[in-house]
Amino acid sequence: MSWARVFVLSVLTTLFVITFFSLVEGAAVRDDSKASDAKGAAQQVFMPESDASNFFKRRNRRSVRYYEFLAEQRVKMAADERRREYNEEQRNEYENYVEEDRDEVNERSRETSEQLREFHYDGLSPRYYWFH
Repeated sequence: MSWARVFVLSVLTTLFVITFFSLVEGAAVRDDSKASDAKGAAQQVFMPESDASNFFKRRNRRSVRYYEFLAEQRVKMAADERRREYNEEQRNEYENYVEEDRDEVNERSRETSEQLREFHYDGLSPRYYWFH
């Protein structure tokens, strides 16, 4: 039975709120300004066409800060390009050095293995058959 009481109370509360708000006309703050003030506000917002065109003619150039920003960006981009080229050059030099060093090491090991083969070769091929 307790759920019936809760249901009835919620329905009564809802009806009370609806009836109370139906009596209220609006919740907005009333504006006591007259029609002449509204026209003045419109005059403050809008301007004649000639003034508007002069406004845009005067303001067609960007500010000095914008051009300073562009110059700074160009300097940064040039520095980044130089850094990129320098790093690429260093990487290419290192790769060439490593390749030459690797070739030299491979050549030395090949020469060493050939000398060992020549020195230990006894004329029998394959050798492992004769080492019992």
